[in-house]
Amino acid sequence: MFSVTVREHLMIAHSFHGETFGPAQRLHGATYLVDTTFRRAELDADNLVVDIALAAKELGALIAEFNYRNLDEVPEFAGINTSTEFLAKVVADRLADRIGSGALGEGARGLAGLCVTLHESHVAWARYERDL
Repeated sequence: MFSVTVREHLMIAHSFHGETFGPAQRLHGATYLVDTTFRRAELDADNLVVDIALAAKELGALIAEFNYRNLDEVPEFAGINTSTEFLAKVVADRLADRIGSGALGEGARGLAGLCVTLHESHVAWARYERDL
């Protein structure tokens, strides 16, 4: 299996609901490194996994939708605990939609899957993997 990873960063604010979260129930910030790994069994006709420039561009555009925002104020996340795990899935699913629409080029249609890792700190991160 071949893979290529591109990286971006994301800065958000949010709060959580429920006693499980203790002091994180209050509004707080988070800064994530966002690593997105694209996978395929065989290289495409150009010997690529994915066009790195297009992958970085689309990841950056997707991240820009949430960067420097309070996720508690984003209507689609109303009442949802926007945990690191949840956000990793949101990014993965939205990238999958962009791949399906051709935004990462025709060669990307041969991707087998992708993995999004949000590094919350040097000791904790969450990952979501999905097939395409």
